[in-house]
Amino acid sequence: MKEDFIHYLWKFKKFNWKELYTTDQSKLTIINIGKHNTEASGPDFLNAQIGIRDEKWAGNVEMHLKSSDWYAHKHEQDPAYDNVILHVVWDYDVDVFRKDGSSIPTLEIANFTDKDQLDKYQTLIQKKPQDWIYCGSSFAKFDDFLLESWLERVYIERLEDKSKLIHQLLKKSTNNWEEVLFKLLAKNFGLNVNGDIFLEMAESIPFSIIRKTAESQTQLEALFFGQLNLLNDQLEEPYYVNLQKEYAFLKHKYQLKIELQQKPQFFRLRPGNFPTIRIAQLAALYHRQKNLFKTFAYAYDLDKLKSILKIQPSEFWKSHYNFSTTSKKSQKQLTSKFINLLLINTFVPFRFAYARYKGKDENEFLLQCMQAIPSEKNQIITKFESLKKGVSKNALHSQSLKQLKKQYCDKQRCMSCNLGIAYLK
Repeated sequence: MKEDFIHYLWKFKKFNWKELYTTDQSKLTIINIGKHNTEASGPDFLNAQIGIRDEKWAGNVEMHLKSSDWYAHKHEQDPAYDNVILHVVWDYDVDVFRKDGSSIPTLEIANFTDKDQLDKYQTLIQKKPQDWIYCGSSFAKFDDFLLESWLERVYIERLEDKSKLIHQLLKKSTNNWEEVLFKLLAKNFGLNVNGDIFLEMAESIPFSIIRKTAESQTQLEALFFGQLNLLNDQLEEPYYVNLQKEYAFLKHKYQLKIELQQKPQFFRLRPGNFPTIRIAQLAALYHRQKNLFKTFAYAYDLDKLKSILKIQPSEFWKSHYNFSTTSKKSQKQLTSKFINLLLINTFVPFRFAYARYKGKDENEFLLQCMQAIPSEKNQIITKFESLKKGVSKNALHSQSLKQLKKQYCDKQRCMSCNLGIAYLK
């Protein structure tokens, strides 16, 4: 059993709450269960109201599997727990006291919980070998409206998680949103394999230098390739030699330092995703689009935004995937699939964070954007589709399902999930 089951029982009053007694046999009345505290610290339910005998109490409620966990977690030393008026536990094994020596009333909730509730909970959390997630055998039975509304809520949680990186970048850049956008785009041009090292590259270049060199596509390429340690070889290719000269000039002019210890990875990447191609495309984007921040911050036409992102790299890259080997000529324009990834991972999270920064609520618009983008295809989505056909119709669904699996299913947070609660009900 996990503590969140007790939270569930209390929050939804799934126990005999009308006939309660504390462990010292005092009559207990629940007036208000309080507000569920979902933060990492502090009592579990805040601002509750209860009656013990003929006295009314207002304060917080703390919950544990065993009452001795109060001391195991050292709550007696934490002022945040001074205002606890009730200790709700599954197993009462010791009395708990406040700093002033007074006893904290304890409710042993196991004595007031129906066996049916406990059986359902234990069935849910005991994942069978054939189940991919705990509620796998029941997933197809969940109501479509329930599933849709929960996935929307989970997606907002995902945007809040993604905003954490944006806020970190914002702090580093002293609230320069244009700089943050560049770093976020750089990271997402690198995809999963090279995203982190592309971000390091972007952070190693003051954004003022990006602005100054954006007039020259060649200089932008030299700047990016040089900072990524990709211009250290001895090649006779004229384009490569010119990049080396341009980078040497820029490095000296702006006193740049190469902080990266490694080079980007090519291994197991399709040629179209080679870091050389993605960097050349990023340079082309910043060379050709002078108002990229304004576009991302204020655009409401998704098709127009897609057309802006349909850029091609410079001429050399139309017949190359790396610096040394000539290949069949192709435009290497950003594909619709890649543009959709940029919208999912850059535009929507950036717009979400920027809107909140401005005190606006653009959630409805952003949800509509995600609903207009096709569903992603990966192992997680395929698994969910095997449980309930058609569960992922668009990118809103696929992003939400990834969040659901990572933040709820994998962490066994069934009692914090509306689907787990629906299962018990």
